[in-house]
Amino acid sequence: MPKKKEILLETGTNEIEILEFTIDGKHYGINVAKIFELIQYQEVIPMPNSNVFVKGVFKRREQVLTLINLPAYLGHLERPDQENDIFIVTNFNKSLAAFHIHTVEEIHRISWDKIEKPDLAIYGDSQGLATGIARIDERLVTIVDFEKIMTDISPQQGIQISSLDKLGARTRSDKPILIAEDSTMLERLIIECLTKAEYTNIITTTNGKEAWEKLQEFKNLGGPIEDHVRLVITDLEMPQMDGHHLIKLIRGDAHISHLPVVIFSSLISPEMRRKGEDVGATAQISKPEIAGLVKLIDDHIF
Repeated sequence: MPKKKEILLETGTNEIEILEFTIDGKHYGINVAKIFELIQYQEVIPMPNSNVFVKGVFKRREQVLTLINLPAYLGHLERPDQENDIFIVTNFNKSLAAFHIHTVEEIHRISWDKIEKPDLAIYGDSQGLATGIARIDERLVTIVDFEKIMTDISPQQGIQISSLDKLGARTRSDKPILIAEDSTMLERLIIECLTKAEYTNIITTTNGKEAWEKLQEFKNLGGPIEDHVRLVITDLEMPQMDGHHLIKLIRGDAHISHLPVVIFSSLISPEMRRKGEDVGATAQISKPEIAGLVKLIDDHIF
């Protein structure tokens, strides 16, 4: 079983490291940045009245972790657990969880522009369970949407629109905000939250490449860029172009380099925060903290 490698990617190169794993011979992938560690299969204690996809809990050192039955969630037939099965312990949205898989293959370094967004005609409007499809050595590897899985199983870990209530009375603003977010579900939630926060002029794009093209389109219209965009909000993990590379391009364009850019991602770890600072992010905040995002928008727009 390969151990997690140190992430040696230069910041802003539009590359990603993917751990390829299998379930019933089907190939899947996860961003290495989401992995806390890989551990061998161990005994799990079932929990009564838990979610149907929660296998139970186990103890890792002094910490008790929940184990998600990923094969069942992805629609695979049940088979007896085996001693050489693997648990992927993930760390995103400021919480740890474990996912049961069958085998670990290897880590691949590829460019985001080699990763295609799943076809909505196949996966439906909610994008199904994949954030992207990568072709690696002539086989297709499905990059699993672990954030969506955790939100489905534990909704309280997702964006809570009700958290905006504590912000009190708001002043309506039509200042244009550009969003780069590849998840249809999260895009809808962010729009709903910003609308509730009285931001009414929201421009959406599905990845960094689309956001960059939109910014260039606005720049070519002439005049101050603020007439078209006052602030950019970007995710990090996106097919075609990630958030770090988008920010690097923005900071390299004299006409738009001064625009505030906020990273809104589940991957705000100390290492990823450093990478965001390296490319010139104005601010960075973890995805569930929608009220904090609104406060950052307020600070930089007003």
